[in-house]
Amino acid sequence: MGNETIEQCASVLSNLLRECGGVAVIDGGLATELERHGADLNDPLWSAKCLISSPQLVRQVHLDYLESGADIIISASYQATIQGFESKGLSTEEGENLLQRSVEIACEARDVYWERCDRLVDPRISNRRPILVAASIGSYGAYLADGSEYSGDYGESVTLETLKSFHRRRVQVLAESGADIIAFETIPNKLEAQAYTEILEEENIHIPAWFSFNSKDGINVVSGDSILECATIADSCKKVVAIGINCTPPRFIHGLINSIRKVSRKPILVYPNSGETYDGDKKEWVESTGVSDDDFVSYVTKWREAGASLIGGCCRTTPNTIKAISRVLSK
Repeated sequence: MGNETIEQCASVLSNLLRECGGVAVIDGGLATELERHGADLNDPLWSAKCLISSPQLVRQVHLDYLESGADIIISASYQATIQGFESKGLSTEEGENLLQRSVEIACEARDVYWERCDRLVDPRISNRRPILVAASIGSYGAYLADGSEYSGDYGESVTLETLKSFHRRRVQVLAESGADIIAFETIPNKLEAQAYTEILEEENIHIPAWFSFNSKDGINVVSGDSILECATIADSCKKVVAIGINCTPPRFIHGLINSIRKVSRKPILVYPNSGETYDGDKKEWVESTGVSDDDFVSYVTKWREAGASLIGGCCRTTPNTIKAISRVLSK
């Protein structure tokens, strides 16, 4: 990868942060909102099921987050895999088209939002604030739909080559989909981080990426691997332009930011869940363990002061959460 291409990758995010005053807002829980609107996501495809059954609803949720102040919206491809679509009887081509479609839907929502902004001010003057579309890539555990993205335990039979083979084509398709950045989300172990890094370095990928890990103790990622080791792997890849944490209880985020800063100077992103606990066996969230929007947002200033420059929400957060985050950061 030439130096010019590396600089182009880095500039996508740095330009957004500069335009946003140094800190940008990521959207909130997609599946949470799809379910609130009536979608049944009890399916191995999870939110990706809506790419087939109700793409207009996905577009509306993206738009709701933009209206709430999000500067980055994440596509509905977290659990969308070619292998998963094939298990539903779709062809490889149809699966790849749905991956592409997930990004197109997000881009359509952005276009609608921009058009509304233009009409609100003056149709002769563009009022289009910068917005990035991130193509989501969930872990191998997300495809398994057995909760193993919250344990990182894939068994001894899953090797580095297994993971590279599983992810490679999906990364290629999403890299060519029109997205601005690839979001590798909820990475549960260093093996999968290494697989992503090698795919980015070996393949002809021309857009930047971020790596986002998840933790359940504030010290390690969920597999028990050190967050320091995982962040170091991410930092070693020039196409990775931001490193952070998602789908992790808010109370752990501050310490994890400090850990990442020890090994990387790249922008740090955080988009925690609501603090509720996910029961992988029952495939449901335990609501009594969560925090309110007010409690969630009370952390935001501390995360910003600790060094986070991209802040949003993950599972069980809503447009109201993102609106509150945007309000705090705008001050």
